[in-house]
Amino acid sequence: MADPLLFNPRTYDPAHFDPETRRLLRATVDWFENRGKRRLIEDYRSRAWLADFLAFAAKEKLFATFLTPASAAGEQPGDQQADGHPDKRWDTARIAALNEIFGFYGLDYWYAWQVTILGLGPVWQSDNAAARARAAELLDQGEVFAFGLSEKTHGADIYSTDMLLEPDGDGGFRASGAKYYIGNGNAAGLVSVFGRRTDIEGPDGYVFFAADSRHPAYHLVKNVVDSSKYVSEFRLDDYPVGPDDILHTGRAAFDAALNTVNVGKFNLCTASIGICEHAMYEAVTHAHNRILYGRPVIAFPHVRRELTDAYVRLAGMKLFSDRAVDYFRSAGPDDRRYLLFNPMTKMKVTTEGEKVIDLMWDVIAAKGFEKDTYFAQAATEIRGLPKLEGTVHVNLALILKFMGNHLLNPAAYEPVPTRLDAADDAFLFRQGPARGLGSVRFHDWRPAFDAYAALPNVARFREQADALCEFVTTAAPDEKQSRDLDLLLAVGQLFALVVHGQLILEQARLTGLDEDVLDELFAVLVRDFSAYAVELHGKDSATDAQQRWALAAVRRPVVDEARSARVWERVEALPGTYEMAP
Repeated sequence: MADPLLFNPRTYDPAHFDPETRRLLRATVDWFENRGKRRLIEDYRSRAWLADFLAFAAKEKLFATFLTPASAAGEQPGDQQADGHPDKRWDTARIAALNEIFGFYGLDYWYAWQVTILGLGPVWQSDNAAARARAAELLDQGEVFAFGLSEKTHGADIYSTDMLLEPDGDGGFRASGAKYYIGNGNAAGLVSVFGRRTDIEGPDGYVFFAADSRHPAYHLVKNVVDSSKYVSEFRLDDYPVGPDDILHTGRAAFDAALNTVNVGKFNLCTASIGICEHAMYEAVTHAHNRILYGRPVIAFPHVRRELTDAYVRLAGMKLFSDRAVDYFRSAGPDDRRYLLFNPMTKMKVTTEGEKVIDLMWDVIAAKGFEKDTYFAQAATEIRGLPKLEGTVHVNLALILKFMGNHLLNPAAYEPVPTRLDAADDAFLFRQGPARGLGSVRFHDWRPAFDAYAALPNVARFREQADALCEFVTTAAPDEKQSRDLDLLLAVGQLFALVVHGQLILEQARLTGLDEDVLDELFAVLVRDFSAYAVELHGKDSATDAQQRWALAAVRRPVVDEARSARVWERVEALPGTYEMAP
């Protein structure tokens, strides 16, 4: 029987979505399954461009349906959303579902979709009706998009862009400069490019404009990675930019860049979940069938512990990400809690994915290198997700901006329900200025823990969360330490665990999660908190008070052999429930 926590193509039926979403998700699964494991692996190994997949997506209007906001669906000539495109909307819940499917079959497919999302961000935030209509039409034609932000010398430091726009005297510009590490730059029908005017200094000179990768003044230099993902370097030489190409100017261009990343980074968590799920089926099946020293591999206690830890960590990834969707979709000018939960999905869920893969790799060992396995690419691709759309360090530093208000200064909010409704997430494209993070307030995190106070390891972790509040009140980094990012990142990891646990518990309550799984998961989180506390204790600049606090926050999880055995039974039942057709 299929495990209800894991995506399984054999039984997948997203009945909680509307009929067209359900059809498209199932059609996507069927396309991959019909292609078969051998072909997917060969395409990955040969670095083949994704032409067949993109042809399928174009035929089904997959990207057009999922990535055209309702407000833009009627912007093509002669179209009306009311009767022409009733299924087009920007719906984070179904986007997350598709992320998981793409991750399950191969990150190359997800990447082409992900950078299309990034490329669309500045367009859908723009008031330029011509550009919006062009983007909607290109999506309908099955085109992909690109996000021209980063540069070889400056990375994503948008303050220092060398993409220069020279006024042409007729109300337009001529753009010259290079961009680096730009996905889909080889084939994008529209590339959203960030640059600056040569005649205006400072932020007022920023410009986001739309370019076409097929234009003669657009020069594709190379693919900078050895992969089916086309991560391009391109150069513009005297590229003509007219009024219909201008997406944003001045500070609005800067905000559009950051807000686009806010939208795009959310996709990394569910992609990592899909990777881990497919790898788990392979790993557990291999361990189940493998005999060493006359015993099945899964009979060894350390193997059971590693696979159980991998399973509950993966469950935690899914629970957190599903609940974060609700806050993302419910966001508005007066509720910006998503600005914390979003970088959490980026840095915490994706790094949990690395741990899940590593735990399973320790079990299957050399099998994880074999060329006819999905696991071999999973072990490589899982490393990329924590490093895309801002490093773990960048997102940890961002998370720290919310720590005081989240832990100590709660505000009243109406409960956020599960958001699987067929609604358009319009606020994502009118987020406004990318500042004021320190003023964002949060609902009280404690009731989520109170609801499961009877579970021993939830209660044990709650002791650690309360201790962190004490740390913030009595031993917080001083002014000098606030400039020591090495120490601050250790504190950030502790805070991230509390937020991670909170949303896991909220989602567990909404879904009726098996309490054995939940308590086993929190045993892992207790160990994690203790490990990060010890790390903080060892930091060069940690004060005596901080060192004492760190050691006092170390806890041992509550051991329950019967509970662990029941959770292991769920893992042991996985072999045979899914194996991709050859």
